[in-house]
Amino acid sequence: MPKKKEVHPERTRIGDRIARWTIPREDILDLLIRTQQHLTAKEIYAALNPLNPDMGLTTIYRTLELLDTSGLIRKIYTGDGQARFEYKRADHADHHHHLICSVCGKILNYRDFEKEELDLVRKTEEILARKHGFLIRDHNIEFLGLCGDCRSGGKRSTIPGR
Repeated sequence: MPKKKEVHPERTRIGDRIARWTIPREDILDLLIRTQQHLTAKEIYAALNPLNPDMGLTTIYRTLELLDTSGLIRKIYTGDGQARFEYKRADHADHHHHLICSVCGKILNYRDFEKEELDLVRKTEEILARKHGFLIRDHNIEFLGLCGDCRSGGKRSTIPGR
C-alpha cells in the first residue's frame, strides 16, 4: 500500500480559503518552497511532470492563481510577458524586493538599503492608510530595467533622459 503523503504545514495558513488541498497543489507549493528561483508556470510544469505526468498545465495555472490569492506565493510580472512565482513566508523573514529585467525577465532579489527603505515605506504606508482609510498588509517594490547581460548587448534604458 503506498504511503500517504503528509500535508505541508503551510496548509494552516490557507484556512478555509481553499476547499480541497490536493496532491498537485501540495507538489506545486512544495517546489516553490524548496527553490530560490522565480519560476514560470511552464518551468513548474517541466519540473513536476516527470513526477506526476497526469498533472496538466491548466492545473498548474489554476493552482498558482489560488496560492497567490491565498497569500502563500507572490506573482511577479516581468517585461518578457511571463509571470513568475515565488514562495512568500508567513513571518516575512525572507522579505525582499526585486530588480526585474524588462528584456529577458531575469529577477534579482535585493535587500540593500533595507532599513532606510523600510523606514520610508512604513511612513508612506501610514500616510496612505490615514488618507484613504486603507488597511495595508504588505507591499512589494519592483524596479524595472535592464540587467547587465542585456545592457552589454547594446540596449539602453527606455526611460527618457537615462
